[in-house]
Amino acid sequence: MNPNHWDSLVLKSVQPVVKSSSLVHVNEEKISAIANWMAYEEFAEPDGAMLFDFGNDPDVLMDFTLTVNTMNFAFTDFKSGIKFETDYMGKRWCDSEAMLACIHRAIGAGIPFFSGEYLAKLTRQDLESVFAGTIEMPMLDERVKAFNEVGAVLVDKYQGRYSTFVRSCAPRLYGNGDGILERLTVEFPRFSDVSVYNGENVYIYKLAQLGIWGMHLALKPRNAWELEDAHMLTAFADYIVPVGLRVMGIFEYAPQLEEQINSLQEVPRNSPAEIEIRANSIYSIARLTDEINKRRPGMKPLLQPQVDFRFWKTYHATHWPHHLTKTVMY
Repeated sequence: MNPNHWDSLVLKSVQPVVKSSSLVHVNEEKISAIANWMAYEEFAEPDGAMLFDFGNDPDVLMDFTLTVNTMNFAFTDFKSGIKFETDYMGKRWCDSEAMLACIHRAIGAGIPFFSGEYLAKLTRQDLESVFAGTIEMPMLDERVKAFNEVGAVLVDKYQGRYSTFVRSCAPRLYGNGDGILERLTVEFPRFSDVSVYNGENVYIYKLAQLGIWGMHLALKPRNAWELEDAHMLTAFADYIVPVGLRVMGIFEYAPQLEEQINSLQEVPRNSPAEIEIRANSIYSIARLTDEINKRRPGMKPLLQPQVDFRFWKTYHATHWPHHLTKTVMY
């Protein structure tokens, strides 16, 4: 076990939200009951496998992972509730998997999508072409802005490569200011996923942590790069994991929030409801991870992102409605 994971900046900051929540309630008995059977599921060890083949160059895989997570948000149309999909390699892909399919298609066509120089000058028309699918990719203008800002920093400070940035950081989330999470969320403001609840900062850091976890998954099995404090990663607070938590009965919503979500009414960014959904998601996955590990004595402890993925993979294409929040953070 890793008893200090509750001391991470993210988990420490969400606990006051959990204690004060009035719209989202966590059913602790359900966490225990679900751990009783989920503990016996298979949680695959990272093997470096990826959904699409981007080669084995560690620097390219760093560039790929952080470029993807620069735009890894909002794949559902906010008016219709329809998710972005695309057809590629004989299959229809949905949600963020559709985004990856589009990027793989673009790289195969010779578009330098991982280059800071390209991203800094990217236009809306460029993205419309790359992300051709069943609907227009939601929030295209916001994606262009995020890429332009990130690309400018990469060109100015890191030779146009995310990999150069990664190699300049300590391979830890937290390293007295030199950790990769600490620096990513400061040097690239688009990753500064912070909300304020009852006057206190709540550090969510969804995309920053997801990008770092993605690099760890791809590169550790290749002996190319490893996150030394991976046990300090939390769940990635998004739209999908709360659906799984709700379906399984871990989440119980106040009636007005239940109606708001089920009728596809927008839950505004940084509203109490939105912050409570995200904070309680992180807390619930951490608690469930602990309970599962208690039931697996002698086995390698699961990390929170592994349990998070168990929920995301199962529910990311479900028809059960998720909350809709217009934000570039998830």
